Amino acid sequence: MATTSDYGLGAHTFPRGWFMIGESVTLGSTPQAIRFFGRDLVIYRGKSGRVILLDAYCPHMGTHLAKNTTSWVVRDGRHVEGDSIRCPYHAWRFGPDGKADDIPYHKGPVPKAACVRSWKVEERAGCIFVWHDPENGQPDYPLPDFAEWNDPSWVRWKIDHLGTLPCHPQEIIDNIADMQHLSPIHGSRVDYFENEFDNHIAVQRQGGGHRTLVHGGKGFHTDTWYTGPGILLSRLSGDFETLMMICHTPVDDGVTQAWHALMVRSANTPPAERDVVMARAYQAQALASFAQDFEVWQNKAPALNILKLSSDGPFDKARTWYRQFYSPRAEASRFQDRVRGIHTIPGIPGVTKQTAAE
Repeated sequence: MATTSDYGLGAHTFPRGWFMIGESVTLGSTPQAIRFFGRDLVIYRGKSGRVILLDAYCPHMGTHLAKNTTSWVVRDGRHVEGDSIRCPYHAWRFGPDGKADDIPYHKGPVPKAACVRSWKVEERAGCIFVWHDPENGQPDYPLPDFAEWNDPSWVRWKIDHLGTLPCHPQEIIDNIADMQHLSPIHGSRVDYFENEFDNHIAVQRQGGGHRTLVHGGKGFHTDTWYTGPGILLSRLSGDFETLMMICHTPVDDGVTQAWHALMVRSANTPPAERDVVMARAYQAQALASFAQDFEVWQNKAPALNILKLSSDGPFDKARTWYRQFYSPRAEASRFQDRVRGIHTIPGIPGVTKQTAAE
């Protein structure tokens, strides 16, 4: 298992950006213990419906705020009060801002040190995202808008929870520039391929054919992009018009959790039952395709230094782009400027040349 320092990515162990940490429908008022960015966290939905994410350990005596079922605080239904959470050990209560607002046996002022870190979270498209920044700054780019989620002509996705991978997210990011894996892994025919990098966005455009997602001689075209280091969306045109999402989030240094989902444009508005059945079946096919990558990542050695060929794809550009998220925010533009623009592979048309040829 290789770590951030092994890849030489930057000063920070975990990257800056928006990351998925869970699914909306699985979260209720019962606090859940989760772990990301090398930290134990507690997440719950307050009585207002708001999602609250806090560091897990009470500053009083180090009690985990979520991992308890026997305390009378929990059994009496006082674990979550409003949008606040009580420690199951001594019943200290912490508000959604992480500050203690009640110590039931203490008559004096609440100590300023009686607080836990509160994290910025957003819900979009049935997912819960957190902003992570080692410098504790506010978000410097927005989440995707996921417009299809609220379009009545689309079948909403269900989230595929894929668990953890024993690999650094660098290995996953490499895929954005890896043209030459498309044929042997996915059975794709690549007629054109290009990458584009612009600030926090990394784009892959490719098309041709696909053995899993296209049938009957139809063409296959994808417009795929990362919004920051952990959220990939892809508009696919094949058997159906779809929007695919793949999210990955560091759990520990060198361990990554992943999710997959797919929305499908329906022939009917609103979608009929048969459209939903079709969409679920097509998502299963897309998952089977992604699983081909997943199996490789589960079993590969770290590619600390890629033995790169000119015909591989611009791995070096993608890795340079990725380094901005591990570096101080003030240095991000230095990496962005080194890769900004469209990059093609010798002998492979980019989108502009492909369109002209057609």
